[in-house]
Amino acid sequence: MSHNSFGHLFRVTTFGESHGPAIGCVVDGCPPLLPLSEADIQIELDRRRPGQSRFTTQRQEPDQVRILSGVFIEEGSGRQVTTGTSIGLLIDNVDQRSKDYSEIKDKYRPGHADFTYDVKYGIRDYRGGGRSSARETAMRVAAGAIARKVVPGLQVRGALVQMGPHTIDRAQWDWEEVGRNPFFCPDAKAAERFADYLDGIRKSGSSIGAVLEIVADNVPAGLGAPIYGKLDAELAAALMSINAVKGVEIGDGFAAAALSGEANADEMRAGNDGRPLFLSNHAGGILGGISTGQPIVARFAVKPTSSILSPRATVTRSGGEAEMFTKGRHDPCVGIRAVPVGEAMVACVLADQYLRHRGQVGVTEARWPFA
Repeated sequence: MSHNSFGHLFRVTTFGESHGPAIGCVVDGCPPLLPLSEADIQIELDRRRPGQSRFTTQRQEPDQVRILSGVFIEEGSGRQVTTGTSIGLLIDNVDQRSKDYSEIKDKYRPGHADFTYDVKYGIRDYRGGGRSSARETAMRVAAGAIARKVVPGLQVRGALVQMGPHTIDRAQWDWEEVGRNPFFCPDAKAAERFADYLDGIRKSGSSIGAVLEIVADNVPAGLGAPIYGKLDAELAAALMSINAVKGVEIGDGFAAAALSGEANADEMRAGNDGRPLFLSNHAGGILGGISTGQPIVARFAVKPTSSILSPRATVTRSGGEAEMFTKGRHDPCVGIRAVPVGEAMVACVLADQYLRHRGQVGVTEARWPFA
């Protein structure tokens, strides 16, 4: 009945709570001889780390990762590389404020997992939500840093494309801009609007949702499997497993319902390199659950943070009625820090599917064109 692991050949198991001494994960199935240092992982963790702007929780966690196992110094090169055995990772929690939650230990926060965890297990860690806290996602980001090394040439990038009712101008999309603003936004003008908008949300003690887009480039054709091993199904499950995610779409997603068959079909021509050249990508790089070789495009919607200052009606553990508002340090838009988490989950799924594809068919290059 363990539900703390995901993946098949590339398998990740996370452990730890928001207000426990540490969080960690074990990555199984990573191929040997891949260069891996703590710095490789830290660069991704630093993108997710809290307290970097006024728009995120002010909890001050350095998120300094330690590699406990699964690496060794290679003779000759002197590089630290993976050994093919399980990789253990650990991050200490250093800035917990459990007393911030003492007033809610017998109340359920509306929109939070408090009630469902309690009704399932008969016990819950009210200090920051325990395992239901987004703190757990730091380990997903750490695992994703390893996953990015598995598929040769893989590039996974994410961006925030909508905050509340406000969207970006896709004509102004600039991947370089994503790293220049605190919102992971690819549109500089939209990022300025988001700042003013979120300042108002933050000062009122409320919260707002967001839509994020993840794009994976250099994905080989052929990843995924028919029926129950579909690549898009596993991507959707992985992204839905992220805290506060309430919707996922691949390619045009729900917008495809408004298209005609002619408009939706991604026509193909023969490319100069002998490979098929797609004229569009409405399918988001996946057909029949198998990658086409085009960029994988996925979007997911993150609901507003449930911890807000406005009083809300709720019930207590003993069945009484109560009023609820949450003190402490919380993200006014949890979707901001979900960008590197989404990237990590996509990278982990692609690494797993890559190893499964190689294991089943024995090759990683597409079997096309045929004589």
